[in-house]
Amino acid sequence: MKCLNNRADSHLTGQVECELDSRTNGAWVNQGFCSSPPPLPRVVSTIYNPQPLFQGSMDSMYKLDTLGPFPEEPPSADQSLVKKQRSCCWFVKGLWGTTLTENTSNNRELFVRTTLRELLVYLVFLVDICLLTYGMTSSSTYYYTKAMTDLFVNTASQSGVKFQSISTMADFWTYAQGPLLDGLYWTKWYNNQSMDNGDRSFIYYENMLLGVPRMRQIKILNNSCKVHNDFEDEITGCFDVYNDKKEDDLSFGLINGSAWTYHTEKEIKGSSHWGLLTTYSGSGYYQDLSRTKEESAIKLKELVDNLWLDRGTRVAFIDFSTYNANINMFCVIRLVVEFPATGGAISSYQIRTVRLIRYITTWDYFILGCEMVFCLFILYYIVEEILELRIHKFSYFKSIWNILDIIVIMLAIVAIVFNIFRTVKVDKLLGKLLEHPQIYADFEFLAFWQTQYNNMNAVNLFFAWIKVFKYISFNKTMTQLSSTLGRCAKDILGFAIMFFIVFFAYAQLGYLLFGTEVESFSTFVKCIFTQFRIILGDFDYDAIDRANRVLGPIYFVTYVFFVFFVLLNMFLAIINDTYSEVKEELSSQKDELQFTDIIKQSYMKTFTKLKLKKEKISDVQKALRSGSGEIEFRDFRETLKEMGHADHEISAAFSRFDRDGNQILDEDEQERMKIELEEKRDALSAELNKLGMNYEKELLEKPPVTSNEQKNQSSHTFVDRDQFLSLTKQVVQLESSVDGITSRIDLIMEKLGLQQKAKGNQTAGKLTVTNHDSDETASDGSILVLVDRGLTSRRSTARSNSTLDSPM
Repeated sequence: MKCLNNRADSHLTGQVECELDSRTNGAWVNQGFCSSPPPLPRVVSTIYNPQPLFQGSMDSMYKLDTLGPFPEEPPSADQSLVKKQRSCCWFVKGLWGTTLTENTSNNRELFVRTTLRELLVYLVFLVDICLLTYGMTSSSTYYYTKAMTDLFVNTASQSGVKFQSISTMADFWTYAQGPLLDGLYWTKWYNNQSMDNGDRSFIYYENMLLGVPRMRQIKILNNSCKVHNDFEDEITGCFDVYNDKKEDDLSFGLINGSAWTYHTEKEIKGSSHWGLLTTYSGSGYYQDLSRTKEESAIKLKELVDNLWLDRGTRVAFIDFSTYNANINMFCVIRLVVEFPATGGAISSYQIRTVRLIRYITTWDYFILGCEMVFCLFILYYIVEEILELRIHKFSYFKSIWNILDIIVIMLAIVAIVFNIFRTVKVDKLLGKLLEHPQIYADFEFLAFWQTQYNNMNAVNLFFAWIKVFKYISFNKTMTQLSSTLGRCAKDILGFAIMFFIVFFAYAQLGYLLFGTEVESFSTFVKCIFTQFRIILGDFDYDAIDRANRVLGPIYFVTYVFFVFFVLLNMFLAIINDTYSEVKEELSSQKDELQFTDIIKQSYMKTFTKLKLKKEKISDVQKALRSGSGEIEFRDFRETLKEMGHADHEISAAFSRFDRDGNQILDEDEQERMKIELEEKRDALSAELNKLGMNYEKELLEKPPVTSNEQKNQSSHTFVDRDQFLSLTKQVVQLESSVDGITSRIDLIMEKLGLQQKAKGNQTAGKLTVTNHDSDETASDGSILVLVDRGLTSRRSTARSNSTLDSPM
């Protein structure tokens, strides 16, 4: 819809009402949101194939437009070029138009419409990313991990040693020669019948052991620390805590294999590991076991007899991988036993169940299709953010939502690149493993990055859901959370400084008081998380009391009082007070244009458009009935021009049915026109009835209005349907009258030109002058009448509309 400017008429001032016409992108604007209008208005298209009012929501309007028998005249070359440029611009705006690329600051309706369009597109993207994220996981992942944990971590040896109960080097070898070997090699059924799998092992009869397991250790150099002078005679060796610069790289023991020779991280293609005590490198001494239980037992006995583990050992790793074809899952297992400088052993394990082979089943190929759609969405949003960045420059980064958009896009790009890398790497690794099944299958690197990939997708999905708040902020109810947090941010920041001063003071106090005896206070980081757990009610008071019978209760009581009862409640009070202020302000504000208002107004606008179109068809039918026998174009045009139609529309309609081009409609041509007009009229009537029924249904389903809502709505006055139709019709008639006046002025100018050319012939000139005088008098009289009628109609329309819009 476009806004009409005033004619060059000194009697009329102010802006004229917005006409009922549609823009190419399908939007419409009411008077309250009219922007700068074009300098000259064009004639309102009536019955000759007008554009639908609601391009995106009323599919039936497209069908009705295709029924229209009256095409417009073909545009000129210049008009085609301008139209092409506009269509390109509107295509970009329609596809990537956002609240940041369009001027919506003074147009609430356009803001709501653009936001809703963005929300619909984003919801499709959100569904797609949810399918991708959840399509890569399965409930079988947990049960696979649990089965491997029960077998290799919780199974005890004959002496009762479990992996988690390892406390000495002797316990380590007891576990390795007992539960480890029994769990790795399954060659018989429960009735001692052979499984006939050759030298391959299927753990739990379902999970194939890939390659062979590997044991690896990292040692520290002797005399890597300094012994005190008083103990130099008694203590001959000193092995420091682990440090990668103090690693032992000398051969030892039998010096005849990889178990006794040092290998760098690059040589064995290892990877670092973050243990409980520190981070270990991927180098060291390693021993690959065999594909059978007997051969592996022999190798383990050789390591035990030759003291493979000694005082310099700081960590030992056991790595192996399995594959379950039933669920297409890999399980990469790493068992770690750390030997600290204090003596003893600390065990930990890492079991990663991942899906490295992606596309097998029909569901996997469906996920592949979702991945392609995801890539298209990312490309779409990259272009969108570039357009917004070009428009707003550095101010683009002032919005937290824009920064969140960039984060989501960057994480998505990293995910796409890793997905391609993982597919290529797995194919290469599996190909090598199938050629040499007796080698160690190193899936640790891929499993690690697959886990990080899954974590990144989880974070990205979280941010994607949070971003939904960006698109629902057009409703004042939805802005309460952001308004509350934004307003109390400074107060919370100032309070947080006081809170964490007290909090960290208690954390240091707890670490120094209980760190030597209570595990949850053994490090400063653990103290911080333990104090958060105390706030939530999860604590072990007995352990604190045993560690320090005097200061323990004092610490606990004062911490709970100051942090929980005082500081935490002050924090909640700040938020509650700000929320009350925000809610009160929002309730006092008048309601802005909402989505329901747009739907209701769209029904009214569409209904009005269809009704006007139906009336114009009736005008054409009257023109056909007014003629007798054959109808000439001149009579047809004069009849419709009196009813307010434009010249080019009338010519286009007549030429369509004038098959022989003789400027006359015979009976057959009139009959065809009548049939198509009747079909068009019936279709419009059906659509009007349908819209009317839907509108009445909405009114019936609308809940009763409360007294508070009536008070809020008292400041807004809406026009009923009949009055709106009447005013709209007056606007259309006004423009039609003005167009008629313009046509008559053009005709007079043509006649004046003929008059000057005929001055040479006196007799003919007199006759011409006489005829021109009579015509000019008649024309001038008719023009004065029409101008007076048009101005009167324009004034009455302006007064009516100003009266109508004044309450709004």
